[in-house]
Amino acid sequence: MGAISTHAPGSAFEQMRGLILFGALALAVPAAASTPPSAPKQGPRLPPAWEETTREIFKRSVEFPTVAGRGQVQVFATYLAGKLRSAGWTEQDVRVLPYEPVAGNPTAALIARWPAASPSGRKPIVILAHMDVVEALPGDWSTDPFKLIEKDGYFYGRGTLDNKQGLVGATVALMKLRAAGLRPDRDIILFFTGDEETSGKGAELGTTVWRKWLDPEFALNSDAGGGSFKQSGASLGFALQTSEKTYQSYTITVRNRGGHSSRPRTDNAIYELSDALNKLAGYRFEPELNETTRAYFTHRARQEGESPLGRAMRAWLANGRDGAAADLIEADEGEVGQTRTRCVATMLKAGHADNALPQLAEATVNCRIMPGTDPKIVEAELEGLVGPSVEIAPAYFEGKPSPVSPLRVDVMAAYREAVHARFPSAPIIPQMSPGATDGMLFRSANIPVYGVDGGWGISPDDERAHGKDERIPVQSLWDNVLHWES
Repeated sequence: MGAISTHAPGSAFEQMRGLILFGALALAVPAAASTPPSAPKQGPRLPPAWEETTREIFKRSVEFPTVAGRGQVQVFATYLAGKLRSAGWTEQDVRVLPYEPVAGNPTAALIARWPAASPSGRKPIVILAHMDVVEALPGDWSTDPFKLIEKDGYFYGRGTLDNKQGLVGATVALMKLRAAGLRPDRDIILFFTGDEETSGKGAELGTTVWRKWLDPEFALNSDAGGGSFKQSGASLGFALQTSEKTYQSYTITVRNRGGHSSRPRTDNAIYELSDALNKLAGYRFEPELNETTRAYFTHRARQEGESPLGRAMRAWLANGRDGAAADLIEADEGEVGQTRTRCVATMLKAGHADNALPQLAEATVNCRIMPGTDPKIVEAELEGLVGPSVEIAPAYFEGKPSPVSPLRVDVMAAYREAVHARFPSAPIIPQMSPGATDGMLFRSANIPVYGVDGGWGISPDDERAHGKDERIPVQSLWDNVLHWES
C-alpha cells in the first residue's frame, strides 16, 4: 500500500480496505427494487480460477451458521485454517483458539501469520474480521438464510454483508498474493474473532492475552469502510473509518417503599423514573469535532451546497461550539449521532403486581459516546441531570474510551489508490461510526485501526446487515478480493 508497504523494495504490494457508507447519503436516495450497478468498464478483473475459489470459500463461509449458541464458529475457523495451510501457511503459523466468552457458549478465534520474508524491523499489520453472525429465522426470510443463494446479480445469506464478505475478501487476497510469490517485509496477520456480535471477548483477548501473537503497528478492519452507489451506478463515496463511538449502557433505577395501590402517594417509583427519562429525552450533550468528523463534514457540506443542512454544517465547522448548528445537523435523520454523545432509553422494567405501588422501576439507557471520552464522565453528567434520588450504574460491563486513529497519509493514499483502481471518481470520506466493531477495543488498547474494506452496495436498498434477506452484489465480492490485493 504505497508508503505502508509490506513488501521488499521493488515489489507491488500496497494495502487494504469494509463498512458500507449508507447512513446519511442513503437517505437522499429513493428506495426502489434494484439490481446492482454494472461493473466498471475499466480496471482489473478477478481471474476466473480465483473467482471460483472465492465463490467456494464464500459459500462454505455463509453456510456455517455461526450464531451464538450453535457451536459452529470453531468448525468454521478450522475450515479456514485448512484452506490457509493448503495455500502455504505452515502449521505453526495458524492457530485456532477456543474460548468461552459466556458460560455455555463456546466459540473460537483464528490467528494466521504470514511471516516476513525479508524482515524490515517494522511491526506487523493485523487484518480484522469476525466469523460470527446474528441469528436469522428461516420464516422471516424469502430464502434460507444459511444457504448462499445467487439471484439477480446478488448473493443472499446471513453474514454476506456482515462480515463474511470482508473476511473472505481479505483471506482470498492473501492466498492469491502468496501464490503469486509476494515476499512481505513485515508480518501480515489475520485475526478473526468469534463473538463480535455478542460480547466482544475475542477482541479483548487479542489486545491482552493474545497480544504476544499480534502486537501490530496498526490494524486494518474488514468490518468497516466500503462504498455506496445510487441505483444509476453513480458513486456516493467510499468510507475510511478511523473512529467509533464507545458503546455503554447504563441502568437507571428508582427505589421506593411501595404499598397498596388503593392508597397512592405522590412518591411513585414509576413516575420518578418517567421524570428522569423525560429529562434525558430533552438533554443534549456538548457537540464536539475531531479530525475525522471535521473531514467528514467538510465533504458533506460541499455535497449539501446552500441547503439549510449545508449551511448548518459550515456554521458548525467554523465554530465547533455552535450548539444550534449542531442541533440542526442532528435533526437530519442521516446525521444523528455525528456531532455529539447520544443516549437513549431502550428498555423498561417496573412493578411487581398490578395492585401494589412499585418498589422498583428500572430503565436501560444506551449511550454512544464520542471517541476518547471516558464513560465515567458521561455517567457523572447523567447523575447530575436526573438528581440524587435516581441511581445510575453501568449495565453489563464498563466501556473503555476509544480514541480517534490519526488520518495516516500512507493509509489514506493506499485506500484511495485501491478504490480508484475500480472506481476512479469515487470520493474517499473519513468516517466515525456511531456503532461499534472489534476495532473499538483495539483502539482502546492504543492500536490504531482503519476500516478499509472494499465492498459496496446500492443505497439504501442493500442496507440489510442484521436484517431480512441480507445480500451483497456478486461483483462486490470479486471487487473486494482485488481491493485487498491491490
